[in-house]
Amino acid sequence: MKILIVSQYFWPESFRINDLVVALKERGHEVTILTGKPNYPQGKIYKGYRFWGYKKERYEGMQVIRVPLIPRGNSSGLRLAINYLSFVIFSSAYLLFWKRHFDVSITFAVSPITAVFPAILHKKLYKSKVCLWVQDLWPESISAAGKIRSGFLMRVLNKMVRFIYKSSDRILVQSEAFRGSILEKGVDTSKIKYVPNWAEDLFIDTEVNADKYKNLVPPGFIVMFAGNMGESQDFDSILKAATLTRNNTEIKWLIIGDGRKRKFVDSEVKRLGLEETFFTLGRFPVEEMPHLFVHADIMLISLKDEYIFSLTIPSKIQSYMAFGKPVLTMVNGIGSSIIQEADCGYISYAGDYVTLANNAIAACACTKELLVMKGENGRRYYLQNFSKEKIIDNLLDICKEL
Repeated sequence: MKILIVSQYFWPESFRINDLVVALKERGHEVTILTGKPNYPQGKIYKGYRFWGYKKERYEGMQVIRVPLIPRGNSSGLRLAINYLSFVIFSSAYLLFWKRHFDVSITFAVSPITAVFPAILHKKLYKSKVCLWVQDLWPESISAAGKIRSGFLMRVLNKMVRFIYKSSDRILVQSEAFRGSILEKGVDTSKIKYVPNWAEDLFIDTEVNADKYKNLVPPGFIVMFAGNMGESQDFDSILKAATLTRNNTEIKWLIIGDGRKRKFVDSEVKRLGLEETFFTLGRFPVEEMPHLFVHADIMLISLKDEYIFSLTIPSKIQSYMAFGKPVLTMVNGIGSSIIQEADCGYISYAGDYVTLANNAIAACACTKELLVMKGENGRRYYLQNFSKEKIIDNLLDICKEL
């Protein structure tokens, strides 16, 4: 098949779509990627790229077309809206004059879901089929993140999302819990297919170098968080849990990542006097994660108490489980349910920092053998339910049926 990948985000930005395109190419398909200039999460165009002009390059032998976009800057509501809109305008303009046929387009729909508009345009012009892979429910996810408060704007976005769903030939969901929201928008159930995320191969196959980052990791029982440090991750509650464990100096909270809340977290660590037990190391390339994960005793997942987050499977769940580490949660809904079903960690619900702290203390006190067993349980569950090969085979079967 000739496949067009439409994604506002792509390598060197770290997203699951990078893994998918390589897997599609390895299966013999002709893959082209339409994307923007990389600027996530720092909000500035990466070195080696410039805002203006279309840029063609190669990635693992595939053609990549990069369109201009306004970088996301400080991720304020207005700046993000301009960022999203600029990708739609410039990528759609390119497709108007790039008369090339594709059998199907696959849009990787993390926020913004608006990234699918170029694929819909291509369908109208050249009769390609549209597969929309929904990673974040719209408009619920941006409402939960505090980006939009206006009831009028929410109604407009609801109508827009209904149009997007109606124009898509298949809607792929990363969580079965997304179905309800999509069905409420008038979508026929036959259009919705479950296609969860997987972890990159490096979390399973990498030969780990335990000495590489040893000097960055403090001694003690390491509770590690890896990922975006944003509003949605509820660092206020994580910090409150850390204050409750501060007298147990064996417990060390280690944050790998960056984002809007980084400065807030660093200032709160100083204000609360947590310098000896709470550490932020900043952002590392995804390829380095196994060499950092190896130092963790348990991994942390946290999301705010918002209904939309209870429906979402945080992608770090698959990474943590694939690597074979036990998991601490502070999330509602399906995220905690998976950990509970797999018997691979300790759960608490969104905002319940007291239980999170107690779980961290309990995990610190238990035997290493028990933690290893829970980690193995998670890895086994991952291989049974989130196998990359099975998921991509299923995705391709869905595309071939169109």
